[in-house]
Formats: sequence, C-alpha cells, structure tokens
Amino acid sequence: MFDVSAVVRSIVCREFGPLDRLVLEEASAGDLFPGCVRLDVTACGVNFVDALFVQGKYQIKPPVPFVPGMEVVGRVIEIAPDVEGISLGQRVFANVGLGGYSSQAIVAAKRLVRIPSTLSDGQAATFMQSYLTAWFALVERAHVESGRWLMVLGAGSGVGLAAVDVGRSLGLRVVAVASTDEKRRLAAERGAEVTIDSTLSADEIKETAKRVSGGAIDYLYDPIGGEVGETCLRALGDDGQYLVIGFVAGIPRLPANQVLLRNRRITGVDWGGWAGKNPDRNNALLDDVLALIARGELRPVEPVTYPLAQAADALRDLENRRVAGKIALRP
Repeated sequence: MFDVSAVVRSIVCREFGPLDRLVLEEASAGDLFPGCVRLDVTACGVNFVDALFVQGKYQIKPPVPFVPGMEVVGRVIEIAPDVEGISLGQRVFANVGLGGYSSQAIVAAKRLVRIPSTLSDGQAATFMQSYLTAWFALVERAHVESGRWLMVLGAGSGVGLAAVDVGRSLGLRVVAVASTDEKRRLAAERGAEVTIDSTLSADEIKETAKRVSGGAIDYLYDPIGGEVGETCLRALGDDGQYLVIGFVAGIPRLPANQVLLRNRRITGVDWGGWAGKNPDRNNALLDDVLALIARGELRPVEPVTYPLAQAADALRDLENRRVAGKIALRP
C-alpha cells in the first residue's frame, strides 16, 4: 500500500552562500530508526530563518551538507516496530529541526502532532512557528489585557498575520501595518481594526497609530526592526510594551530615554529558545493553539505554494517580502 523504497528528492545546502546554490538531489530512502516513523511529506513550511541557515547568517551553523526546513506535514508510510499509537496513513505535523525540504522524512514518533481536519496540509505546515511565537509573545511574555491596542508591524507576513489573528482572539484592538493592498486585506480579514500602509514614512506610521488608537498604543509587536521599529516605540503610551520579535530591516537603536519616558517596557520574544528549555510548557501552549484552530477561533492563512525544486525562489521571495502570508513547498 505504501511505497517506502521510492527515491527521495531533497533540497540540499552543500555550502553556505547565496540561495541559488541550493541543489535538488535524489537518493534512496534511508533505514528507519527505532522510535521513528517515515512520512510521505505533502507540504513543507518555508520560514525566514531557513534562508539565514542556508546563507550562514544564523547564530547556529549546522554542519554541511544539510537539508533545510523545519516544519512538515505528511502521512505515515512506515512505523518502527517499537512505536505504538500511530497508524499507517495518519496525517501528522512534525517540527523536524532540519530536513524538511524533502519528499520523505524520518521523524521520532514523540515529535508527531495530530492536526485538526480544519487545517489543509499547507496551513498545517506553516502555522506553528508563527502562531506559537504570537501566542508566546502576547500571553506568556506580555500578559496582554483585552480591550487594549496592539500595533503589528510587518502584518502582511506569516508572523504578522498570526499576531493579528491571535491578538483579535484575545480581545485586543489591532492596528496592522503592511505594504500592499493584498497584505492589508488579509490583515483586516483576520481581525485588524485599522490598517496602515507601511510605505509611509516611519513618522507618519507612528502618528497614524497614535491618532487611531486615541493617543497611544499599548503593545507593539515588531518583527521588522530598523527605523520603523525605533520610531514606533514612541507610539507607546504609559507602561506600553515593545515586543522584540525580529529584525528583518536591521537591528533598531532603541533610545533609552524613550524607554524611561512614560515607563515603557521592552520585552524579548525568543519562542524557539524557550520551547527547547520548556518542552512540557510548550506542548501545553501548542495544545491551546490547536484547540482554538479546531474551534475556528484562530484561522491560519492558506499559504502560497511552490514546487520543491523552486525552494530557492520561495526563499528569495520571502526575503524580499513579495508574498503575502506564508509559503509552503510541494514535494
């Protein structure tokens, strides 16, 4: 019924460097290890960090060669004899760390996550990093209060849209900043009360956010950084909280005097590092998010898809912010 002897197609990084050096290679399927299952991968999530790994720009550099990609969805096609509670043909999600850009994956059974039927393969392969980061940021780190104003920079990206969606579900009033009509439409569909064009000057974005929120915002969710992040710090009101998510536009120089004024707070958000140190708490967090998705209270965006062979194009388009929402590869 299931062919486990088929040739496996994978995207391989043989040396750190430009994305166009990624190569598509074929190899025979490897042996299945104890405690593991083999997945026929149907979708691979594409994340900004994947491009950093490939280019050698991430703080952790895996030994080369390696297969990038951390989030996969697939169906179980082989089960090690010592594994129980898993059935052939079962549809599952797995965070594989590395190795996701492939037509098959060998995964420890304990890392498998059952996914609700409400999620397509593409949605399931692209929700975890974005949604768990947003939930960790807003619930675990910021302890947000319903009815307050949340400003999301980069709101048309997968990370930003997840923050909009999670923020709305927590009762926040969301201001979404994004660069195109399509991205702003997606943010509005996920609950943004106000959208702002990110091609405006940083000062115009700040002043617009202050005006629409009645004078000041309460939380700033920033995966962008750069000038806009530094400037929008000033949109925070008394006890306002700046959530540092990432720096795709460069590391901002946050002025300490602006932090002191009005008792503003700056909070780092490193979901990946926290999850590695707190696996049980992270599993509980994941269960909470999946339950909300199953009930339709959270709605991950359907990703734009690329063939596996076009992984470099997908990463390049993600880096250059050409795509609204998320990206997945189809093996």
